[in-house]
Amino acid sequence: MPAWLEFILDLLKITVPAGIVGFTAYYLIKKHLDNEFRMRQLELKQAQQGTTTPLRLQAYERLSLFCERISIPSLMLRVRGEGMTAAHLRMAMLISIQKEFEHNITQQVYVSDNLWKIVKIARDDTVYMINKAYAEVPDPEGDSREYSSMLLEESSEREVAPLHKALEAVKREAGILL
Repeated sequence: MPAWLEFILDLLKITVPAGIVGFTAYYLIKKHLDNEFRMRQLELKQAQQGTTTPLRLQAYERLSLFCERISIPSLMLRVRGEGMTAAHLRMAMLISIQKEFEHNITQQVYVSDNLWKIVKIARDDTVYMINKAYAEVPDPEGDSREYSSMLLEESSEREVAPLHKALEAVKREAGILL
């Protein structure tokens, strides 16, 4: 056997096992580092959930309260005063809804986009109902009792109330979180 062929065989006897050992070491080290990376990501995610879960639950609570507070009966109990005109009652209810909305606007960060849209639709529908009933009032500067009864009648006649749908959506999404 020529010397150069013996040299190549000796070189192969050394490099092939060294290559196998090197590849095995690389594969094991890479697998170990990938597992460590996944474990750190999992720990970080759990730590974030420990922080965000209470904030999200609080957002669901506040949006539920918002829906309850802007319901027509609740609004009238809070803002209606003796001797108030229909125009004043309408304005007081619209201002109350706007203040409630502004107070809770940051909750959209913690809830899904769909839920936030549902809550906004419920708010807009309540405003629409207030304005629709006001447009039908014969004397806007008269006592607010007639306007109040029209509003209550309008809200009770609805089969599907957007505020109730919004509350259901809030409960459903909060249930998914829990």
